Amino acid sequence: MTARVLAILAAIFLVMAFAAATLGPLDTSLGELLHGFDARLLGGVQRALSPWLWQHIAVPLLMRPAWLIPAGLGLLCAGGAATAAGSQGRSPRRWRS
Repeated sequence: MTARVLAILAAIFLVMAFAAATLGPLDTSLGELLHGFDARLLGGVQRALSPWLWQHIAVPLLMRPAWLIPAGLGLLCAGGAATAAGSQGRSPRRWRS
C-alpha cells in the first residue's frame, strides 16, 4: 500500500516538474510561477511563517527553478516507493553454512 501511494505521488510530482519545465521559460523561478497563479499567495505564506523560516528556507526555495522542487520531490517519492516495494513480501535471509 505504501509503495503504491509513493509511486502515485512520484508520478504526480514528476508530471508537475515536466509541465513547469516545458510550458514556460526554463529559468522561471518557483516564486515567479506561484506569483503568476495568485499574487496574494506568497504574502499569506510569509505572514504564516516565522521570519527566520521565511528568510532561510522559503526564500532560497522560491529562487530555484520552478521544475526543480517537484522533480526532487518526485525522485524522493520514487526512491521511497522502490524501497517499500523491495521490502514487501520478503522473508529474512537465512544463511546456510
